[in-house]
Amino acid sequence: MSETIDSIEALEERLTCPDPALIDFMKTLDGDLVIVGVGGKMGPTLARMAARADEAAGVSRRITGVSTFSQSGLREQLESFGVTTHKADLLAPGAVASLPDAANVIYMLGRKFGSTGAEWLTWATNVLVAGRVAERYAASRIVAFSSGNIYPFVPVDSGGATEDTPPDPVGEYAMSCLGRERMFDHFSNEAGARVLHYRLNYAVDLRYGVVVDIAQRVLRQEPVDLGAGFFNVIWQGYANSVALKCLGLASSPPAILNVTGMERASVRELATRLGELLGVAPVFRGTESPTALLSNASRCHARFGSPEVDLDMMVEWAAAWLKQGGVTLNKPTHFEARDGKF
Repeated sequence: MSETIDSIEALEERLTCPDPALIDFMKTLDGDLVIVGVGGKMGPTLARMAARADEAAGVSRRITGVSTFSQSGLREQLESFGVTTHKADLLAPGAVASLPDAANVIYMLGRKFGSTGAEWLTWATNVLVAGRVAERYAASRIVAFSSGNIYPFVPVDSGGATEDTPPDPVGEYAMSCLGRERMFDHFSNEAGARVLHYRLNYAVDLRYGVVVDIAQRVLRQEPVDLGAGFFNVIWQGYANSVALKCLGLASSPPAILNVTGMERASVRELATRLGELLGVAPVFRGTESPTALLSNASRCHARFGSPEVDLDMMVEWAAAWLKQGGVTLNKPTHFEARDGKF
């Protein structure tokens, strides 16, 4: 192992350190930045990375993070990094109209877990709010987070769904993700909003993600389900950097970019490797299906380069993190779900 990440401070330093290409890009980006949904799993590190990149670039830009800020201390933490905060429930009447003006928007707001049984709230959050925000920022550049879940399951040896693969979402959550895209499509085509659909699956931090999910099951000697036997992941720091750089690719009609790793990861192989690192033999259940939710991110990697943190490093770091008792967010990805119910 080339290095050790042994604290939250060291982890967040690594996740938020801007690369030279991002610093150069931020020098050319005009206008303020609003991050809608900054309180999620990726938002805080993305906001801090943007602030660090601006500082390194010598740019004075107002960065505003929008959230309900239900997590204690997050608002104060972001403000200590130089990020202005705006507390709002965007489903409330008039809340979207109160958002600050900005030439650049990263839209990260979304609801996934808890959708089953409250599908109405998922559709309102993912589609209704998206339409309101797209209308509010029709004159802006928008990177709108989406999901690889909008694609159909593809053969595991197909190389993954590309940006040209027609959407065929399974389940109401995935349908609402496509609905979110269509709201941005509408205001891009009808009002000229410049948009990039950022189709991500799955980002990995050491506190959450598919690798952590599998490692925790191995540690607890819980069966590792092989039904969804293959997946893609990407290091969160790379995903954040690409999201910010994608502001330069936003267009009308919207652009589309798959963001994930190039490796087709095997659940069986990854669990076996984690078992070696953790000293616990994994327990498996089921067999691999011939199809999986896989995305082809060659366009992203050709444009922005490959992440410096590859899958092997993520696996080693996650095992070491859990062995030392590192904190986790207790937010499983449920990547193994093939019925679209979350």
